[in-house]
Amino acid sequence: MPASAGDPRRMARDLAAAARVIRDAKTVRVVTHIDADGISAGAIADITLERLGKEHTVGFEKKITDEVVASVNSSPEDVVWICDLGSGYLSEFDRYGLVITDHHVPDPRWRGRQTILDSFGGVQHLNPHTYGIDGSYEVCGAGMTYLLSKEIDPANVDLAYLAVVGAVGDFQDSSNQRLVGPNAAIVGDAVANGDLVVEEDLRFYGRDTRPVNQYLQYASDPSIPGISDNPKGCYELLDSLGIQAKSGGRWRSWSDLSREEHDRAVDAILERLGPDADKAVGEMYRITRYEKGTGMSDAKEFATVLNSCGRYDDAPTGLRVCRGDVGALKVAEENRAEHRKHISTALSYIRDNHLLRERRFIQWFDAGSEVRETVVGIVAGMMLSSSDCRRNIPIIAFADSDDGVKVSARANRDLVDRGLNLSEVMKTAAEIVGGFGGGHTVAAGATIPPEKKEEFLDIVEDLVSSQIE
Repeated sequence: MPASAGDPRRMARDLAAAARVIRDAKTVRVVTHIDADGISAGAIADITLERLGKEHTVGFEKKITDEVVASVNSSPEDVVWICDLGSGYLSEFDRYGLVITDHHVPDPRWRGRQTILDSFGGVQHLNPHTYGIDGSYEVCGAGMTYLLSKEIDPANVDLAYLAVVGAVGDFQDSSNQRLVGPNAAIVGDAVANGDLVVEEDLRFYGRDTRPVNQYLQYASDPSIPGISDNPKGCYELLDSLGIQAKSGGRWRSWSDLSREEHDRAVDAILERLGPDADKAVGEMYRITRYEKGTGMSDAKEFATVLNSCGRYDDAPTGLRVCRGDVGALKVAEENRAEHRKHISTALSYIRDNHLLRERRFIQWFDAGSEVRETVVGIVAGMMLSSSDCRRNIPIIAFADSDDGVKVSARANRDLVDRGLNLSEVMKTAAEIVGGFGGGHTVAAGATIPPEKKEEFLDIVEDLVSSQIE
């Protein structure tokens, strides 16, 4: 999809106003999300405030709840800076000194309930949607946080690579096989500063850390005919190309291949993909400060490290990783191993128990307590990219949570082009059954009462059908 023109002058004005608020504050509380985007954003805010010499704290939240709103409203700090969260709850906040750098669809009630507080700058709301820019793929929460950081001090350009990690972690490079819009400008900052190298390559996950045979075996979106989910086919392809999967008793990764081996393999894979070849190739982002094979050099893998920390109740370790704390890498690797294991187990559980159900306009599964609520959205997205699902309808996933049932919804971009807006669907359906929801057009979520799942699905089915028919 092409990037939006947006309203750069208004965004520049708002960034300057928010920067003044941050500079003038004596104390700041940072509240940020637990995923890769949120952790990257929190790290950018943390480092920015440290460089300013501001007294500050950083806290992580899975979502905005009534308790979080009350805590923000009553915080004694001069400023509360909310990253990758907050836009959907603007009308609930009633304090001065609030800065929000987010990319989720804003609360539509906010302007209607705007008070004199807002006109005096009590809320600095920096969200791409308010400038005519699509926050689902053109810039993320970390990206908006970075733009504010750079406005505060241009020397913070060295944090641009973290915003790229956040964007990749939110799959914002998926629609165009590269980052576009403000994200592309942020990539340019990171490249110019020497922190990032843009490489044209296959865009499958694990090019640094997976053995090359597994890199091909687990390739998806698009799947490689005869190779994806086919270990024997992977070895046969490598043998036919004269590529050794091992060298010196060590498994080789995709990044270990010589240029000649790499090009032979790419040509063979693209030939197998046929009309889907264009979807498999695009920009990949190499972080120069980390060596290949560490899981930190490739932006996709860096994002997975952060996700594995945040989704398993250890976001502070992810923050330490973003800050370059080498000692945190071992803990992060343990989190990543647990993340991989849980995702694999979750996918097997859904498939083995035939949990996937279909209606006319949606498909869904209920994972109950078998899948963590913090990763059920990732599992839903992976299911949607697999051969187990229909790709032409959204997928809805349920998982138990402490405050009800967590709902995650995912869809392909072509459905959005036809009018689908999962953020609106989740928000409307959840509110009707006594819950709350929101998110992006292609990825959204909600929390609903446990006894309302069937009613919720009925409403979602009706809403989706009205949007895409």
